[in-house]
Amino acid sequence: MSAARARWRTTAVGLSFLLPNFLGFLILTLVPVVLLFYYGFTEWDVFGGATWSGLDNFRRMWGDASFWTALGNTGYYAVFHIPLTLAVSLGLALLLNRKLRGVGFFRTVAFFPYITSVVAIAQIWNMLFSPGFGPVNEVLRWLGVANPPGWTTSADASMPAVILVGTWRDMGYYMLLFLAGLQTIPGQLYEAARVDGANAWQRFRAVTLPGLRPTTFFITVLLTIGSFKVFDLILVMTDGGPGQSTLVLSQYIYKKGFQENEFGYASAVSIVLFAICFLVTVVQFVVNKRGSS
Repeated sequence: MSAARARWRTTAVGLSFLLPNFLGFLILTLVPVVLLFYYGFTEWDVFGGATWSGLDNFRRMWGDASFWTALGNTGYYAVFHIPLTLAVSLGLALLLNRKLRGVGFFRTVAFFPYITSVVAIAQIWNMLFSPGFGPVNEVLRWLGVANPPGWTTSADASMPAVILVGTWRDMGYYMLLFLAGLQTIPGQLYEAARVDGANAWQRFRAVTLPGLRPTTFFITVLLTIGSFKVFDLILVMTDGGPGQSTLVLSQYIYKKGFQENEFGYASAVSIVLFAICFLVTVVQFVVNKRGSS
């Protein structure tokens, strides 16, 4: 067999493995995204043909109070969920990166919520947060809090409750990513820092944080995108309520598209959500690149 034919055969075998995944991406992801950008400029209720409406959907969005409420709630969730999840998952990773007895068991326990059904998680936490007989408020009363929060039944406390549950659910996954990053930091750096007289906090600042910079950047990007498109947890826990206190953009898109059949308007809101995620990610890349240089 000639060298050229062998190369062609190797290339064909490689492409045969890539082709199914590429076709799946093309049909299930790329084509719907392209159509989304078209339908965002149309008026379409899925039952008839799409009518081109130009920027009408975006003008309507500008005066839509529910859209701005959903946008504000999405930002609220992201602003608190991202740093809280980063801090908790990093703390868990540092704690479980040691050679402790049963450390594998505790890593599994921390990761387990991430692979548990969202419906089960939401139902359990709704019972825990129950204002009347939930264990959370019972503990607060025992600690002396006379009027504990209403949690998911209160417009003021519902979003903090969702943020706490979202952090609890996600921390195990990002803990594993931080663990992988911690294990790439050479042990000699810590030994050198100890020889120089650095204490635990100084070693953390001078060795651990710089060594985790690529991992932290990657996790921050994932957390940002995940926070802006949060949907399932809020849908099951609060359904956007009470009122619109936990209504986020993803749920608003679902509501407009699949409940009210306004697919053109829902597509326009989806474009805005995509633009926000894209711009925030680009800013993170720029900031990270400047910090690395």
